[in-house]
Amino acid sequence: MRKTLEAFCLGLLAVLFWFTYSALHGPERLPDRIPTHFDISGQPNAWGSPGFLWFLPLVATGVYLLLTVLGSIRFRRFNLPVRVTEANLPFIQDQTILMLAWIKSEMLCLFLYLQWSILQSARDGAFRLSPLMIPVFLVVIFSTVGWNLVALIHGAKERAESPDPGNRMENIR
Repeated sequence: MRKTLEAFCLGLLAVLFWFTYSALHGPERLPDRIPTHFDISGQPNAWGSPGFLWFLPLVATGVYLLLTVLGSIRFRRFNLPVRVTEANLPFIQDQTILMLAWIKSEMLCLFLYLQWSILQSARDGAFRLSPLMIPVFLVVIFSTVGWNLVALIHGAKERAESPDPGNRMENIR
């Protein structure tokens, strides 16, 4: 599942860069001024040159690389409401890495949606971003974290060697 998500993320990054490149160098010319920031109601409140479109793919790449590096480090300590033992540590690490992969894909979907919206706004002249975007995005991210945390807690408890505190490795509170 994780490898599929990683491939999906790389595909999203490629599409994001392709959107940007084709918008800047394609046959359809963008206006000299495009929206670069939107207020809470979805109306643009900052404008810039089309070159600003490279900002989102670069930030998305940075977020992708940061979360990939975090996912590749095998932490030995976790701040979790479950006892970490030698028996459940691999499961906890794998579940945490899977959660990061889901969050990466969701973040990249957000960046892709934002870039697409900016391009559509610039081409159509109807400068508006959906005001539901941020609440929906937050619900999706927090649902992912909650769902993975519940799965992690249940799986870690099932795999724990024993409830005896002398057998636990580390439990940071």
